[in-house]
Amino acid sequence: MERQKVVIIDCDHGSIEEERAVFSQFEADLDWAQIKGDEEILARCQGADGLISQYASLTGEILERLPQCKVVSRYGVGVDGIDLSAATGLGIIVANVPDYCIDEVSDHTLALFLALVRKVMFLDRSIRSGIWDFRIAVPIHRLKGMTYGIVGCGRIGQGVARRVSAFGLKVIGYDPYVTEAEGIQLVSFDRLLAESDFVSIHCSLTESAHHLFGRDQFQRMERKPLVMNLSRGPVVDEAGLIEALEREWISGAALDVLEKEPPDTKNPLMKRDNVILTPHIGFYSEESKSELKRRAAENVSSVLKGRLPSSVVNREVLGRSRAGL
Repeated sequence: MERQKVVIIDCDHGSIEEERAVFSQFEADLDWAQIKGDEEILARCQGADGLISQYASLTGEILERLPQCKVVSRYGVGVDGIDLSAATGLGIIVANVPDYCIDEVSDHTLALFLALVRKVMFLDRSIRSGIWDFRIAVPIHRLKGMTYGIVGCGRIGQGVARRVSAFGLKVIGYDPYVTEAEGIQLVSFDRLLAESDFVSIHCSLTESAHHLFGRDQFQRMERKPLVMNLSRGPVVDEAGLIEALEREWISGAALDVLEKEPPDTKNPLMKRDNVILTPHIGFYSEESKSELKRRAAENVSSVLKGRLPSSVVNREVLGRSRAGL
């Protein structure tokens, strides 16, 4: 039997030990290409049976020119960089790892939430500049009895709900794709905007979620909430967010993701005391990183062995895939 070929198009993990361990048990050649450009991808991936990708954009044009490719596995949850429609039409299975960093993102959300509420970063900077006075942080309010709104009530949203409910918060949520969510009272988007004292965003970046939060939505937030985005940068219209902060439609923001990453040093968000920024790190722990690498590789290995991977994003391809699955 001819050995199959798997290409890791790009990743910033520093090593591929976990991936090598997976494919060492299987008759496949593993190539770590570390490329992103279209022509580079096409040149390196000719004859590839499977691809693993982190950041590279896999357009329909690229996929059409890789006739042997049976599966694309994404390092992560979102697959917005892969043309799903084209992949499905070509019979290519697209797989992801949807549940590898639930605890990490939920914990990071809580860290940002408490840092915003208690004005931790602002007070730390003030002390370092020579000011020792709690009154500069007035007002800070008690959490108990306030309302926490969650947009995107899947595994991570429910993880956040479990954590914040311990503070005596009422938890409401909006998600058009779920009918029930543990620990969350599902409400309409309009009601969430009107009733939330805090909002954290955990939805996937779909066409309908692009700029889900913009000028109009911020202006309708009656309680001037603190807003946290731990999903994808383009879910929030950054210009609208900046205006909302300047006009005090919201009280502050914490962002682990931005529309442009890394941000321009002149970005107004960089200069605001009521904004906390982190460098898209919510997913990270040593354990989650290792799990992600192993499971992304296992997705490809499963397909090439004639088995379904643990998570198929484009399930409509099943029954007519190149892999015969």
